[in-house]
Amino acid sequence: MARVAGIDLPKQKRVDVALRYLFGVGAVRSTIICGVTGVDPATRVKDLTEAEVSKINAELTRNYKVEGDLRREISGNIRRLIEIGSYRGSRHRRNLPARGQRTRSNARTRRGRRRTVGSAKPGTAVAPAAVAK
Repeated sequence: MARVAGIDLPKQKRVDVALRYLFGVGAVRSTIICGVTGVDPATRVKDLTEAEVSKINAELTRNYKVEGDLRREISGNIRRLIEIGSYRGSRHRRNLPARGQRTRSNARTRRGRRRTVGSAKPGTAVAPAAVAK
């Protein structure tokens, strides 16, 4: 099993697809890494030699931030926005979209499940005459 940047890559997948399992590596970056290291993107992970795995590992550590380092940097950036009191930071603090999306009709993923406000069962509301007495 090939272990790259602390992550076990799936054995049956092609190298260019398996590299996408790393946080911070997408389709374009995986093909670039395969090209620079000289690894054929069509080979399966189980067929990689130790030298090829070490080449990929070295390329990732030398030129890219992936996994823990990248996650730490992103969370640090968000923490900084919150601390300086910026508008984007306040949106992050309140768990709302930070890039100008509308929230009146959408943003259910970010805001969570709908909570209906102001509707009660019929007959449970207090009558206005009873309140005045």
